Formats: sequence, structure tokens, C-alpha cells
Amino acid sequence: MADKQNSYTSVEQIMAQIGEQATASKAALAIASPERKHAALIGMAEDIERNVNEILAANAIDMENGEKSGLSPSFLDRLKLDGQRIRAMANGIRAIAELKDPIGDVITAWDRPNGLQIERVRTPLGTIGVIYESRPNVTADAGALCLKAGNAVILRGGSDSFNSSNAIHACLVTGLNAANLPEHAIQIVPTSDRTAVGEMLKGLDGAIDVIVPRGGKGLVGRVQSDARVPVFAHLEGLCHIYVDKSADADMAKDIVVNAKMRRTGICGSAETLLIDKNADQNIAANLITSLQRAGCEVRGSEDIAKTFANVILAKEDDWSTEYLDAIISAKFVDGITGAIEHIQHYSSGHTEAVICEDTSVTERFFNEIDSAILLHNASTQFADGGEFGMGAEIGIATGKMHARGPVGVEQLTSFKYRVRGNGQTRPN
Repeated sequence: MADKQNSYTSVEQIMAQIGEQATASKAALAIASPERKHAALIGMAEDIERNVNEILAANAIDMENGEKSGLSPSFLDRLKLDGQRIRAMANGIRAIAELKDPIGDVITAWDRPNGLQIERVRTPLGTIGVIYESRPNVTADAGALCLKAGNAVILRGGSDSFNSSNAIHACLVTGLNAANLPEHAIQIVPTSDRTAVGEMLKGLDGAIDVIVPRGGKGLVGRVQSDARVPVFAHLEGLCHIYVDKSADADMAKDIVVNAKMRRTGICGSAETLLIDKNADQNIAANLITSLQRAGCEVRGSEDIAKTFANVILAKEDDWSTEYLDAIISAKFVDGITGAIEHIQHYSSGHTEAVICEDTSVTERFFNEIDSAILLHNASTQFADGGEFGMGAEIGIATGKMHARGPVGVEQLTSFKYRVRGNGQTRPN
């Protein structure tokens, strides 16, 4: 593609060409055999492993640039690649390869009294536009998932991960070529000019069928506001974890610390801790001190701040802040009723967890809270497509149309109806 770009005079022309190439590719992908897609994916994983040093070298450039530009530690953590993360990336592609191919799958079938036989069958969405920021692994995850679902994809990574994403993309193209699939099935925008994002949001003259943004509030907000095509997205991961008076104290401590501190910069990180005011005081003390010992700053409601040392008094904004850092807001609530009221008021609809042994509390939590992912006695950090057995995810969707929660292979499909008859006509 680089040679062709020399003749382009504007970002708009570059993007128009990318859209045309995606449209030309998606017809072939829609009818590609499961075996050929599987071969391409395995080839991608193998080429990523063969090119670990090249990917690490590209990532080192991005990391150096990020440090010079003053990126936050949590942002740099999302950007950073190492041998383990690259192996996980390759293994994620392999996991996607082994998933059942969704295209042509009969979702449901039924017969009508007039003898018509009707089937609802999975089909590709078409071309997916993915706009993301620092995480270069999204390049591999999104490319692999879209291919498995028979879609072309246009990837626009952030300028911070430009070199890393391009190094990974080269491995994906190698896999496509080896399997005799169109190399433009997975394209990456070759410029960090923000005009390219605007062109994608317009839909590239009908070339893009769905946009998936993955990044911070500013990026996602712009996409949701400006996109002229459907969007699968979540604006924020404002995740809550409620500890009931019936909770096992040791389990609660382990889950809460993991939910906040395992990786603070991901959207599944817990941002608000709600504690039943009727719980044993030792449970609350254990939670707060364990978080602090793990290096987490606690911003508490007035009663929390008065009760425990080194707790900063929370402001109103804290209850609606996605910190993406080693900070958590904490509050005493009046049992499950108080927890539900708080979550319903402040939640972004992403992920919430309850820790309890009382089944009636669990049922109320599951029935009355309408976030995309709800967990019982488990860390919010499991809000991830890979952990759901999807191989990976292209993002988390908090909307209620089509895709919700982790967006994996099945969520990247649509459907059509196949109707078989034997001469039926409709009466006048």
C-alpha cells in the first residue's frame, strides 16, 4: 500500500481508497471457507511469534515517545508490550481460530402451516471500522475476530501505538497472504492525522457498516456523537463492587484488591467500592487497609473518611469518575437496596459485582441492575472476552441493540432469513 500512497494528495483520498479496498475484500471473505480462515489465523499467530524482536523494537520506539510526551503510568502500561504479552496475543489469535465458525450457522428454524421452511442464518456484518488508542494488542484481537466472522476491518490505532500496531499488522497480512485471502481484508490506516478518524465516522461512502471505538472518554464520546454509522461502544467503565454483610471476609478482601489493583488502567477495573453499613466493622476495615497496603488511594464518603485513617474525603465528582489509576471511591450503603440505588444513579452500564453468601441478595442484584456484565463473588477484571471464552474481544458494548458486553465473533455477525417452499403463493 505504501507505494500507492505516494500518488495520493490528501488523507481523504487515502481513506477513500482504503474503503474501496475493504469493500472489494468483504465479498470474498463472506464466502471464505472455515478452513481458509483458520489457516490465516494460525499463520498470523505464528508470524507474530517469529517477529517478537521486531514488534518489541517498534514498541520501544512508542514507549520512548510516550514517556517524552508525558503519558501517565497507567497509559504507558496499556501501551507496553513484552514477551509475555506478545505470546498472549498470539495465543489469543489461536483461540479465535479454534472457535466454531459462525457464518452460515442456523440460529433457529421453523415450519409454517403452509409448508414454508424458514431459517435464520448468521452472516457477516460487512466492514468494521475500529478506532482505538494505546493498546497495540487491539490490532491483533480486532483483526482476528473480524476475519473469523467474515468481515473486512479497517484499523485506526492511536498515534501513541503507531509503530507497534503497524508491526503487528504486518504479521496479520502475512497470514492472509499465506492462506490466499485478500490482503486488504485487514487494513491499518497509515497516518496518525485525525482527519482519518473523521472520514471513518462518515462511513467512507458506505464502505463501513459498524464502528467500534476503544479508548478513553474523549475518543468514545466523539465517535458516539459524530458517527453516521452504527456504533458498538461503552463511554466509560465505571465499575462498582458491593460487599454485603453476608460476604465471606477473606473472599471479599481478595476480590476487591484484585478488582481494583490487578490492572488499574483497564475498563474492567473497579472504581467504586460499596460496603454494607450493617456488615461487621472488621470487614470494612480489612477492605480499606488491604487496598491501601496494595498502594491504592481511597476516597471515602464522610463516614468512611471519619472511621478509617488516611482516607481522603470524596467529592461528588468521585462517584462518577473512571480513575483508570490506583484510586477507588468507597461508601457505606444501606444494604443491597442502598447499593442498587447508588449503582442505578452512577453506573455507566459496564460491569458490577456483588460479594455475598445470601442468595436473595444475589437475585436482587442480578434482577434489578441492568449493566452489561454482572458478577457474583468474582472480580470485575473478568469483564473480558478472552475470559468469557470468546478468544478475545473487539471491545465492550453497553448499548442494548444487537451487541452487548464483550463483542466477540458472534456479536460481529448479522443474520438473514432463508425461506424454502414448493410452489406456495400468497392468497389474494
